[in-house]
Amino acid sequence: DAGSSVEEMEFNWDEYLEDTGATAAPHGSFKHVDTSLQNGFAPGMKLEVAVKSDQNTYWVATIITTCGQLLLLRYDGYGEDRKADFWCDIMTADLHPIGWCEQNKKILKVPEGIKDKIPDQEEFLQRELKGACSAPANLLEGLHRGKNPLDLIAPGSRLELQNVRDSLEAWIVNVVENVGGRLKLRYEGLEDSDKFDQWIFYLDPFLHQVGWAAQHGYSLQPPLAIRSLKSEADWQEILKKVKEEEEESSVPTDLFKDKPVIGVHSFSEGMKLEAVDPMAPFVISPATVLKVYNEKYFMIEIDDLRPERTTSQSYICHVSSAGIFPVQWSLKNGLHLSPPPGYPGQDFDWADYLKQCGAEAAPQSCFPSLNSDHGFKENMKLEAVNPVDPEEVCIATVTKLKDSYLWLQLEGSKKPVPDCIVSVESMNIFPVGWCETNGYQLRPPRKAIVNKQKKIAVVQPEKQILSSRTVHDGLKNQELNSSDSVVINGKYCCPKIYFNHRCFSGPYLNKGRIAELPQSVGPGNCVLVLKEVLTLLINAAYKPSRVLRELQLDEEAAWHGHGETLKAKYKGKSYRATVEVVRTADRVTDFCRKTCIKLECCPNLFGPQMVLDKCSENCSVLTKTKYTHYYGKRKNKRIGRPPGGHSNLEVAMKKPNKRRKRRKHFFVHKKKRSSTSVDNTPAGSPQGSGGEEEDDQDESELSHSLAQDRDKRKRKLRTFSFSDDENKPPSPKDIKMEVAEKLQLDSNPLEWSVADVVRFLKSTDCAPLARIFLDQEIDGQALLLLTLPTVQECMDLKLGPAIKLCHHIERVKLAFYQQFAN
Repeated sequence: DAGSSVEEMEFNWDEYLEDTGATAAPHGSFKHVDTSLQNGFAPGMKLEVAVKSDQNTYWVATIITTCGQLLLLRYDGYGEDRKADFWCDIMTADLHPIGWCEQNKKILKVPEGIKDKIPDQEEFLQRELKGACSAPANLLEGLHRGKNPLDLIAPGSRLELQNVRDSLEAWIVNVVENVGGRLKLRYEGLEDSDKFDQWIFYLDPFLHQVGWAAQHGYSLQPPLAIRSLKSEADWQEILKKVKEEEEESSVPTDLFKDKPVIGVHSFSEGMKLEAVDPMAPFVISPATVLKVYNEKYFMIEIDDLRPERTTSQSYICHVSSAGIFPVQWSLKNGLHLSPPPGYPGQDFDWADYLKQCGAEAAPQSCFPSLNSDHGFKENMKLEAVNPVDPEEVCIATVTKLKDSYLWLQLEGSKKPVPDCIVSVESMNIFPVGWCETNGYQLRPPRKAIVNKQKKIAVVQPEKQILSSRTVHDGLKNQELNSSDSVVINGKYCCPKIYFNHRCFSGPYLNKGRIAELPQSVGPGNCVLVLKEVLTLLINAAYKPSRVLRELQLDEEAAWHGHGETLKAKYKGKSYRATVEVVRTADRVTDFCRKTCIKLECCPNLFGPQMVLDKCSENCSVLTKTKYTHYYGKRKNKRIGRPPGGHSNLEVAMKKPNKRRKRRKHFFVHKKKRSSTSVDNTPAGSPQGSGGEEEDDQDESELSHSLAQDRDKRKRKLRTFSFSDDENKPPSPKDIKMEVAEKLQLDSNPLEWSVADVVRFLKSTDCAPLARIFLDQEIDGQALLLLTLPTVQECMDLKLGPAIKLCHHIERVKLAFYQQFAN
């Protein structure tokens, strides 16, 4: 097998996405996966919890968020105060439904921390518990305690499956395997044969708990495909055995409460439509309503005009079935409609065909409404079941989008298949990483991806960005192993992260783009979910590269999480930096809050808690100026500033006593803070790191020194020598302040290519250095980032040539600010 060596290679989604330049479909677009991760508990439910300081007493608590078998709780009485929130494990904590204390003669007592807030305990409880929803007793006690409902569908469990190919009969199936809710099912009576096994997601409308057929008047009969394998007496004996063992193998009925509800249809026999065969979803064909069973179900047959045909492609549908369309739907959407086999000629015409068949087209009102708010876009990647071989889950690329349907190209399948047509609500598609999370083999690409060299304009933390220097994929951080993350019962551990669109978005994030973000991300693996959240925030920024810089890992800070490489694109350039994310669910809330503060937005803008009506931070009433005062970055006194007072290149052009609004530098990178400038504000409070304005001041002052020194050297033909410190910039005290020569630019330096930068340098007295700029691929954006320390460190220049070079760079910067910055 030529592909066997490729299959043995470890597949990494992050590397693959970077190699292909693609993005992953958002997790929120896979609603069936989101539903499968629910543990039965929901934010807002109340329960009675043992008080930590006194295990003999209990108090009412509210669920803030859930994460697998972990619950984040808050004692009632704390209101919006989250300081006393605590995580507890359902399996080990002393948790009970509301009313348990009264039934078991236990004491309900207000915890010490809020005793002064609740003078009358009885009145408080009566008010708090009025209309409250208690956590389900069966999830807190007994055999199901702490279990994800999905885990109750264990191998050996029995269900009933409708036969969707022949008739509306159902038969018993055994669960052979449960992969994240995707069930491998085997017909009862075929224990020794896997020939007729099927893979179906547990929320499929045709899958039911045992007893469903009898309750709804359907007969239990083995499908025609297997009926001849045993005698009628054998099948009846099997049925009798199933009824005797029903309690042992039964699945809780409430497990299916989130299944889609099947509505009433209005199709009639003989109506024509367009349809996709779910067993071979590669083409759209004319089809006919062959039979109507009742108000919920009808049978579709793909049209075949050949007189010699012996079999038919028919299957049962309901009003919400995917892959059925009105007549002319393909034509209206610019798609090819495959003529029925035996149709004369290739130019199919619906009007002629309906007349020829003497049939009517099914009216538009018969068909389900299409979902356009799904989040999928062309070229997005996901994981999808191969319809030809349902054992396979392959990498899939969205090649086309029409209404609520995707055309998926499957990669790595054993046998190549055409693009598959699937609904955006299909339960056979999954988000990136689903297979890895659930321990299932994802088919890797058939051909190994050749590592391409990428042009990157951001390097690792604490290094100034020099250029779009070529960086190899080998420099990427090693991906977190699943064993490094806290995983509960082999499942996800990070709670759902909500984007609270009404909260203040701050100076870096575009409010319009924030409003377009999905309502939530996750739940899932902490690292993967938080990485997706941060990527969405970066892409929602006015300047994605600026937000990426704010988030990048501070080398000197305490590091307790996992370093993830995140990327941003801005004005055609790619940026990369390492960002720290936390691994465990108990640190997610604090991480989100601190990240919000770092971005100077409302601390509730995103996190595990959904803001329903009013934000606890009252951010809506604050203006941007007031908000930045509370949550913005406070300036610290910085060290290492060039001696001398603050001056400005433009000062001689302005009136003496008129304050000039400072122009902010573009693409100025975070400086490495020395130990004396580290802020000691407590965790969770607004950070005290130096802001962009301080960086601007330092660079501005440095530029004045450089300009003054250059002018003086030009006029007096003298040089400076610093024997005590080679890197010390000239002091303004030693130089008479002069205005630098004014440079007039013909084009915006932000748009300069490497060749443009080299051409500019060759026109100056630094022409010999042009070769370095060409070798390091320094374009206009990178040029504007260069400072004296960066030039000396990364270009290995002596002080004299470095000062001369930086003078020309400062002239370009000044001209940029004057001509193009607005």
